[in-house]
Amino acid sequence: MDRGGVRAGRKAGSGPLLLGVRHHGPGSARAVRAALDAARPRVVLIEGPPEADALIPLAAEEDMRPPVALLAHAVDEPGRSAFWPLAEFSPEWVAIRWALEHEVPARFIDLPATHTLAWGKDETGAQGDTGTHGPDDATAGGGAGGVGGAGDVGPAAQGPLPSGTNDTGAPDTPVTGPSAERSVRAAAENAAPVEGEAPPADGGTAPGDEPAVHEAVRVDPLGVLAEAAGYDDPERWWEDVVEHRGTGQGDVFEPFTVLEEAMGVLRETYGTGGHDRDLVREAYMRLQVRAAQREFGDDVAVVCGAWHVPALRRKSTVAADKALLKGLPKVKADMTWVPWTHRRLSRHSGYGAGIDSPGWYGHLFGAPDRPVERWLTKVAGLLREEDRIVSSAHVIEAVRLAETLAAMRGRPLPGLSETTDAVRAVMCEGSDVPLALVHDRLVVGDVLGEVPQAAPAVPLQRDLDRIQRRLRLKPEPLERELELDLRKETDAGRSRLLHRLRLLGVEWGEPALSRGSTGTFRETWRLRWEPELSVRVAEAGVWGTTVLAAATAKAEADAVSASGLADVTALAEHCLLAELPDALPTVMQILADRAALDADVGHLAQALPALVRSLRYGDVRGTDTGALTEVAAALAERVFVGLPPACVALDAEAAEEMRRHVDAVHGAVGLLGDAEAPGDAIEVERTPVHRGLRGRWQAVLKVLCLRDTVPGVIRGRAVRLLLDDGELAQDEAARLMGLVLSPGTEPADAAAWIEGFVGGGSGGGMLLVHDERLLGLVDAWLTGVSAEAFTDVLPLLRRTFSAYEPGVRRTLGELVRRGPGQRKSAAGSASGIPGFGAGLDSDRADAVLPVVRLLLGLDGDGDGNHGGDGDLARAEYNDYAGVAG
Repeated sequence: MDRGGVRAGRKAGSGPLLLGVRHHGPGSARAVRAALDAARPRVVLIEGPPEADALIPLAAEEDMRPPVALLAHAVDEPGRSAFWPLAEFSPEWVAIRWALEHEVPARFIDLPATHTLAWGKDETGAQGDTGTHGPDDATAGGGAGGVGGAGDVGPAAQGPLPSGTNDTGAPDTPVTGPSAERSVRAAAENAAPVEGEAPPADGGTAPGDEPAVHEAVRVDPLGVLAEAAGYDDPERWWEDVVEHRGTGQGDVFEPFTVLEEAMGVLRETYGTGGHDRDLVREAYMRLQVRAAQREFGDDVAVVCGAWHVPALRRKSTVAADKALLKGLPKVKADMTWVPWTHRRLSRHSGYGAGIDSPGWYGHLFGAPDRPVERWLTKVAGLLREEDRIVSSAHVIEAVRLAETLAAMRGRPLPGLSETTDAVRAVMCEGSDVPLALVHDRLVVGDVLGEVPQAAPAVPLQRDLDRIQRRLRLKPEPLERELELDLRKETDAGRSRLLHRLRLLGVEWGEPALSRGSTGTFRETWRLRWEPELSVRVAEAGVWGTTVLAAATAKAEADAVSASGLADVTALAEHCLLAELPDALPTVMQILADRAALDADVGHLAQALPALVRSLRYGDVRGTDTGALTEVAAALAERVFVGLPPACVALDAEAAEEMRRHVDAVHGAVGLLGDAEAPGDAIEVERTPVHRGLRGRWQAVLKVLCLRDTVPGVIRGRAVRLLLDDGELAQDEAARLMGLVLSPGTEPADAAAWIEGFVGGGSGGGMLLVHDERLLGLVDAWLTGVSAEAFTDVLPLLRRTFSAYEPGVRRTLGELVRRGPGQRKSAAGSASGIPGFGAGLDSDRADAVLPVVRLLLGLDGDGDGNHGGDGDLARAEYNDYAGVAG
C-alpha cells in the first residue's frame, strides 16, 4: 500500500501519530487497530515499562492467551512489585499484536520500572504513579476513567472511584461521525475552570485551587467533560458518544483528534491535576518519541492514555526533559509475563483503572455481529446449566425488551444496563439471586490467561510449574473443591504441595471440612488461583530454588522467630502435613525449649491439642513422630500439674476460656492415649512415666469437679467428661448435680454448672432426654429459682439450651410438660406409646443381629454359636464397638 496515500486525515509532516486511548476500552482497541491499518507506521510505541521490550515477541506465541500482565519486581525485594494488565480488548494489546503480525518493531516508552518501583520504596504509602497503570501494592492501579488521566498511573487509593459504571456499551467502535465530534468538542469548550479561578499560565496547578477540584480531575478527567455535556455519569457519557456509535465512513483518525482536543482543554485548565509525577513520565516518553523519530522519521505511532497526548504533542527541549529525569531513584528490577484474570481486571478488586464488566467488554470485542442477541443467548445457556427453565422464547423477548429500554432511555443501542434489566424481568422473574450468578460468571467472568513456558520466571516458579504438571493440578481462576485420598500417591503429592505452598505464603488452596469421611486419610481443599500468587511465589524464591527446599528453610526461620508456644506447635503440625523431614528436628528442638520455659497453663493447654493432632498423620504419611510424642507427653504432664491451681479465682470470661482449654486437652489426651494403644500404627518405645496419661487426666478432672473454688462452668464440664468416659456413675453425677442445684448455691453459679454439664453442642440435650433423673433435677431447680434471680440467670440458660437441635428442644419440652411422674406411670401401664410395646422385646431385638454381624464382618467364624444366644451376640457386638468387655 502507498504509505503517502493512506494519511488522508493527517497532514504530511505533522509529526508522530498519537493515538490517545482509554485503557481496557473495546472501542479504543478497535479504533487503534483501524488507525494502524490506515497509517501503517514503521514503529509502534506503547505506554509501558521499557524493560519489557524483550518480552514483546512472546505475545505472538500460540500459548499466550490474554488476559495477561507484565510483572515487574525488585530483585532484592520481590514483594515490591507492579503489574501492567492487558486484556484481549486492551488497546495496548491490540497495538502489540498488530506490530507483531506486520513485522513492525514495538517498544514500550513509559518511565522504566526501575524508577517506578524505587519511587514506591522511597515513599511508602505516598500517592504516586508507577507504570502504565501503576502498582497498587501488588497490583497496578489506574485512574478511574482510564483515559490516561492523572489518576490512571497512580494507585487506586489515590482517590475515590467514579460513581458511574462501565456497565453499558454495545457495538463499541469509537465515533467517526460528526455527531460525536460535536459532542466531545462541545464538552471540551464548556469545560471551563471553576468560577473565580484563572488557568495557570504554565499549565501547572494554581496555588489557590480547591482540593476538591484537584481530586475530581486527578481521578476522573472524563468527569469534567461529562458534567459539561449535562451528564451526571461520566461512564454513560463516554459510552453514548464513543462506545455505542457504529463505524462511520469518515476519517479513522478523527476520534483521536477530537479526544486530543478535549484533553488539551483539560490540561490547559487543570495542568497535571495535582499529580506532578506525570511530568516526569511524559518527559521520558517525549525523549523516546524523539529517538524513534530520528530512526524512523514521522512514521511513528504512539499508543498511550489520552491524558498524556497534549503533553507529548507539546514542544519541549531535550535539556528540559532530561533535567526532569535527573537524580531519579533506581532499583534493580526483573520483568516477566504472568497470567491474569477478568476478575482482577474488575474495578471491585481494587484495580484503579479497572472496569466493572470485563466479561461484557470481552464479549463486545469478540462478537462479530449482533452482540446483544449473542450475549442474551450466553445468559440463557448459563441459567439452563443451573437448572432454570429458560427457552428461546425468553431470549427473543429479552432482546425486544432491551431494545425498547434503549429507545425509551434515548440510547443509541442497548447496553449492559438494558440487557441486565431485560434478563431480570424475563429470565429471572424479577429475582436478583440468579442475576447475581450472571454478573459473577459472565459480566465479570473467571477467564484465566496463559503465558508460554518460554516466559522468564524465578527458579521456584519453574519447579512449581513442573510439579503442577506432574500432579495434573492446573491453576484455575474459578473456585473449586478438591477431594484427596492420602492413600493414593498422586493425591498425597498434591496434599504435600498445597501444604508446602501455604507455609510459603502462597495461599492457592485452603483446607475445608471433608463431607465424605472424617478419617485422617482424606483431605478437602478449596482451590482458586489469583494473579497475585505469582508475586508470592517470587517472594518465596528467597528461601530456595525448589518448593521443598524453600518450605524447609521457611519453616526453620518461622520456628526461630515464633512468638508463642502455640505458634511453634502449629508449625510442627504443618511440617508433618507438608512432609518436611529436614525442618522437623529444628522445630522440635525449639518446641521442647519453649515448652520447658513456658509456665502459663493456658499456653500449654493451647499448644497441646495441635501437637497431639500431628500424631494422627504418622500412620497415613509414614512420618516418624517419636520425638513429637515424647514432647506431647511431657507437655500433658505439665498441664495436669498446673491446671487445678490455674482454675481458681477466675471471672466468667476467663472461666469460659479455661473451659475451652479443658475440652481441648481432654480430646488431646484421648488421641495421645490412642497413639499409645497396642497395635497402633505409631510404634514408639515408652517409658513408665509416659504410660497412663488417661488415668492421670481423669484424676485431674475429679479434683476439678469437687473443688468449690473452681468456677461452676468448669466443674460441670469436668463431671460431664467423667460421665462420658464411664469413670463416673450416673447416680454419682445425679448426686453432684443435686448438691449444686440445692437452695444453698447461688443461682448464677448453678446456672454456670448446668451450662458446663449440658451446654453447647456436646450432646447434653440428649443426655437430659434419656436420663429422667437429671432432667427432673434441672426442672425442679429452675421452677424454684426466685423471680429476681431468674432474671439474672436467664441469659445463661438461654445460651445453654439454644444450642440444642430443634428436635431435642421439642422433646425436652414435651417431657417437661407431661412431668416425670406421669411418664413413669405411663411406662408402668400396658398402654405405652401407640404402636410400641410396654417393654423391650428381646426376641425381636435379637432378630436383627445376623444382619448387623454381616455388615460388621463378624459372620465368618462358622461355629454356629452366634445365633443361639442373644445375650452372647450382644456382648460380642458391644465388645467390637468398644463399649463392653
